[in-house]
Amino acid sequence: MLYNILAIVGGFVLLVWSADRFIIGAAATARNLNISPLIIGLTIVGFGTSAPEMLVSSIAAINESPGLAIGNALGSNIANITLVLGMAALIKPLDVHSRILKKELPLLMMATVLLLMLLQDGQLGRTDGVILLSSLLLLLWWVARQAVTNREADAMYDEFDQEMPAPMPMQRSLFWLVIGLILLVGASRILVWGAVEMATTFGVSDLLIGLTIIAVGTSLPELAASIAGALKNEHDIAIGNVVGSNMFNTLAVMGIPGLIYPSTLDSIVLDRDMPIVFILTISLFIMAYGFKGFGRVNRLEGAVLLSCFLGYQALLYITEIL
Repeated sequence: MLYNILAIVGGFVLLVWSADRFIIGAAATARNLNISPLIIGLTIVGFGTSAPEMLVSSIAAINESPGLAIGNALGSNIANITLVLGMAALIKPLDVHSRILKKELPLLMMATVLLLMLLQDGQLGRTDGVILLSSLLLLLWWVARQAVTNREADAMYDEFDQEMPAPMPMQRSLFWLVIGLILLVGASRILVWGAVEMATTFGVSDLLIGLTIIAVGTSLPELAASIAGALKNEHDIAIGNVVGSNMFNTLAVMGIPGLIYPSTLDSIVLDRDMPIVFILTISLFIMAYGFKGFGRVNRLEGAVLLSCFLGYQALLYITEIL
């Protein structure tokens, strides 16, 4: 038991640190290649903050624990909207001015609907994985195109420009890029091992572990980034981190286990978890889109979202434990 706990805690610490090193290395490398800060922020940083979820799900699927992978993806989406965005909005109300972000919100809705449709047969197979990952590639192409088109005209440009890492030599940038990725893989393996052993010890499903401990843990980079964005008045980044991460979770973190280890879903995923993800995504769209001007997530809405996080954890306890 002690080794399991140490593996989970140590895995989380190493996962968060290595993700930060990976993002710094990737962003600095891209900047040395004269890539726009807006493109770096919307694609490379977005990929980096979702790297823990993707690697954990990959390792879980390789180890034939699809419930852990699926729980990680859906649980992270729920934690990002309720815990991450809720805490950030509670600290400081968040305004949405970015035109790109307002275009991404409907796309996140569409991605969620796509996932819901693909899972209606109760299977997460290779065809589903191909469709989801292909959709992600199309999305990344669209985001990069929007960044090139809007550039300095978008509200997020200055925010991302300020958040870019300090200039560093290409050799050092590549060093942190490679080391960060290697440590991310190692941390993911340690974390998945500890989580599976913990589930076995307590006799609970790996889906539950994925929806709770793993989901919250892999959402820590988003939590740190969004709170920092709120404190620095970089509101578009704070919300953009959640939107971008949920897009990656929906299309990549769910797509990867479908490709690696096709599986039959636990019926409770469709009856409980997917509807909650869908409802929360609609709520995020309504709050952040701004139908008559800029969007805004205020403190009251942040408190409601945090209450939803606690309510969901209670629901998991009732339905899985009792």
